[in-house]
Amino acid sequence: MSAMIALPRLMRIGAGASTELAATLTSLGLSRPLVITDRYLLESGRVERLLADLKAGGVAEARVFADTVSDPTASSIEAGVAFLAEGEHDCVVGFGGGSPLDSAKAIAVLSRFGGGMRDYMVPHVQDTPGLPVIAVPTTAGTGSEATRFTIVTDEATNEKMLCVGLAYLPIAALVDYELTLTMPRRLTADTGIDSLTHAIEAYVSKRANPFSDAMALQAMRAIAPNLRVVDREPDNRAAREAMMLGATQAGIAFSNASVALVHGMSRPVGAYFHVPHGLSNAMLLPAVTAWSAPAALGRYAQCAVAMGVAGENEGDQSAVARLLEELRALNADLEVPSPARYGIDRARWDAVMDSMAEQALASGSPGNNPRVPDAEEIKALYRLAYA
Repeated sequence: MSAMIALPRLMRIGAGASTELAATLTSLGLSRPLVITDRYLLESGRVERLLADLKAGGVAEARVFADTVSDPTASSIEAGVAFLAEGEHDCVVGFGGGSPLDSAKAIAVLSRFGGGMRDYMVPHVQDTPGLPVIAVPTTAGTGSEATRFTIVTDEATNEKMLCVGLAYLPIAALVDYELTLTMPRRLTADTGIDSLTHAIEAYVSKRANPFSDAMALQAMRAIAPNLRVVDREPDNRAAREAMMLGATQAGIAFSNASVALVHGMSRPVGAYFHVPHGLSNAMLLPAVTAWSAPAALGRYAQCAVAMGVAGENEGDQSAVARLLEELRALNADLEVPSPARYGIDRARWDAVMDSMAEQALASGSPGNNPRVPDAEEIKALYRLAYA
């Protein structure tokens, strides 16, 4: 069976790529962007620099919506759609981390087709495009600049709604590692583990294919040796560049193969307890990998080889043992807390466990896992990860 591969039409990758936004818009026949970002980037002056580059490049009709929120919500997306309707825009530019990029994707679709985000959550597939999306990531982690997914939280139900389809795939992505040089330490660690999780899950996914495999392995080779480096040496440009490229490669990999159980379980943790997405992935990754590995020992062993923690000729059992040891050590070195140490109340954790398991299964991601769990097995993994 063939694999359908989808990529942005245009990608600019490397130092200074973000300064080429005006040229990118012009090449695509676009001239009236709505820049979708967050308050931090607005107040730090980065948005002003982006707008100055646009103006210098001949794109003067840009407006800014900076009221995105961490973990986009249905109401924050509605506010963005209303703001967009006040102008005559022919595209949206997502500028920021995963939240502004996901917001830009959702706003681009709703502005053209109407309705609410719940109308678009899986199993619905939205392939017919909305407004064109140009993604300019400022973190090395989510890979959203190259994926056909967006995630929006329904505040009424505390559910992270996964929305899929070609409509969410940016038409262009400007991947500039220089934008990550000032990332805070915690954000660097969380987004870095997020991208590593993308690569591992894409490689072991039941929907993996030769193209996604190549991207996933390349991502692991880039991320694994550099994640601790950028944690210790935030100004290390070579390591930052490798992390940014690896994050985009991992995004391409999972966009074309899908994620699996870690992500399925991670989204409800973020929705109920407001844990950043990369951090909730990290909390779950060692336990879920250990549970899943017996069903795809060879695949997980190849992850260990790509990450440089096992040799090419090492047996699968030994390589996977080294992988699990590395994932635990990485969490320790990057000071990833358990849910308990993060401050999540055990009684509250237990009280919503049934709902978290239900939402995880409903997302469809666990079905891509090498070992497919039922609700009771997911709850057992949540209990294990808690402490």
